[in-house]
Amino acid sequence: MSRPPFHLAFPVHDLAAARAFYGGLLGCPEGRSSETWVDFDLRGHQIVAHLVEGDATGPVPRHDVDGDLVPVRHFGLVLGWDEWHAFADALAARGVDFAVRPHVRFAGRVGEQATLFVLDPSGNALEFKAFKDPARLFAR
Repeated sequence: MSRPPFHLAFPVHDLAAARAFYGGLLGCPEGRSSETWVDFDLRGHQIVAHLVEGDATGPVPRHDVDGDLVPVRHFGLVLGWDEWHAFADALAARGVDFAVRPHVRFAGRVGEQATLFVLDPSGNALEFKAFKDPARLFAR
């Protein structure tokens, strides 16, 4: 099933650091840009880093999710199971400081998923997750 791409705009305090993180580390091709914003292609989705003065995100509340303190405000992708493991390994090999280390949560229960969180240089949280059975994404 084809799905429409989503669009997400978020604040950053340094466009060069955003380019290094999203373009360099995550491999997102750059689209249009100006002196105050940059479009990135996050696997077919348009995410836009907007330059703001001062603290870009402020304190991020966290909630306990199966023993992890998960940043409440976050975005990311659901990857295939094998793709997620290769991605997690590649980030670890590059020395990424994980906000939530790669692991499987809800093991043996509905919603079992591999997950990891990273923070961009402005403190925006991104989650990358995977389900062994993609049909379980919305299972209750």
